[in-house]
Amino acid sequence: MTVASTEVVNVIPEGEQRVASFGDRLAERVAARESQLVLGLDPDPSRLWPEALHSADAPSGAGSASPAGTASPAVLAARAVARHCALVIEATAEHCVAVKPQVACFERLGAPGWAALAETVALARERGLLVIADAKRGDVDVTAAAYAQAFLGETSTPFGAVAGLGVDVMTVNPLLGGDSLMPFVTTARAHGRGLFVLVRTSNPGAADLQERRLADGGSVSERLADLVHQLGLSDVGAVVGATAPDRLSSLRERMPHAVFLLPGVGAQGGRVEDLAPAFAPGRAGGLVSASRGIVAAHEHVGGAPAAAAAGEAARLRALAWRLAA
Repeated sequence: MTVASTEVVNVIPEGEQRVASFGDRLAERVAARESQLVLGLDPDPSRLWPEALHSADAPSGAGSASPAGTASPAVLAARAVARHCALVIEATAEHCVAVKPQVACFERLGAPGWAALAETVALARERGLLVIADAKRGDVDVTAAAYAQAFLGETSTPFGAVAGLGVDVMTVNPLLGGDSLMPFVTTARAHGRGLFVLVRTSNPGAADLQERRLADGGSVSERLADLVHQLGLSDVGAVVGATAPDRLSSLRERMPHAVFLLPGVGAQGGRVEDLAPAFAPGRAGGLVSASRGIVAAHEHVGGAPAAAAAGEAARLRALAWRLAA
């Protein structure tokens, strides 16, 4: 069985070309790269690879308008973060199908941080990787529409259209209800992009709310899974933490065709070997995401950071590919 194919459901004016759906593009990319591995990028300015720190004074890339000697801490940190992400991508890209930058790790550096994020997105695209913005946005419909434009689409202004970040897919928080998701869905489908809806997250406190029982007997995570299924097509997937493998089978039953984004492998304790139910629809049914486990591999196995990261990425890629066979 393969992940269900999706056509963009928006009405396409006569003469305009249809946009390929995210579900179709993902399935093609997984097959072409023989990988379901997602490289998580959560850059901490205090734990960057040494080469990135040494190159922060070079006036190129994020925030490069300032000469090195007069650059602010935000500019220098953003340069180092951009360089760090570039080094990690270059070391591991051949083993991955996507990158997942944690947006907050860039935003905390202000405007230079956003420039570093845009630079990272552009490099990932050059290396043939899909880009997942881990933003976890969610708000009332007007604000949700603005978030969707910022990440997935563009904003119309009296001065012309302003392009958004242009990622392939973003994470969204559904706790404001189904109407808060619809602006994201509409914008994503219009541009051939996708969403991952938080259903059962990987953090230790997830059970505090997500496993609470509802009046009808189900749990909050099960109701969120039903919401994802109601949205239907393969361009709306679910975040299901690899740290809760006991929930995978029941959530897969409720979302038989949705792509699962599976964070938490490695440093958070999740194991690829426990994720088989995610791949029931086919090899593109699950994306295995690892961040610190790859980027900080050298802290555990020794050697150069790039070589250690490449080795760990190759190991995880092979494990997931065999598991989904």
